[in-house]
Amino acid sequence: MKTDIKNKDDIIVLVDAFYLKVRSDSTIGYLFTEIAAVNWEKHLPIMYNFWDNILFHTGNFEGNPMMKHRTLNLKSILTDAHFKHWTKLWKKTVDDLFEGEKADEIKVRAENISKLMMNKVIS
Repeated sequence: MKTDIKNKDDIIVLVDAFYLKVRSDSTIGYLFTEIAAVNWEKHLPIMYNFWDNILFHTGNFEGNPMMKHRTLNLKSILTDAHFKHWTKLWKKTVDDLFEGEKADEIKVRAENISKLMMNKVIS
C-alpha cells in the first residue's frame, strides 16, 4: 500500500526514482546527460532541497532554476514538448510511489513550475 509524502526522506526516494527515469528517457534524457552534463552527486541534493522546500516550506533551497533553464535553452533549444514530457514523467513517478494530499500537491506544484518555466524560458 502506498503512503503519502511525509518528509525529506520521501522526497529523496521520489527525486532519485524520477532522475533514474530521466537519465535513460529518450525524449529528455540527453538534455541532462549530454547537454547539461549533470553532475548527479551535486545536482540530486539540490533537487532534494528544492522539492523539500516546495512541499514543506523548509527554506533550505537557494538557487535560480529559471536562470539554469535559460542557460540550458541557449545550449539546446527547449520546447513545449520537453516541459510537458518532464511533467508527465514526474507525475508518473509520484503515482508509482505515493498517494495522498502531499502527493497530489507535489504534482500540481510541478505542473505549475513546468508551465512557468516553459513560458519564461522559451518565450
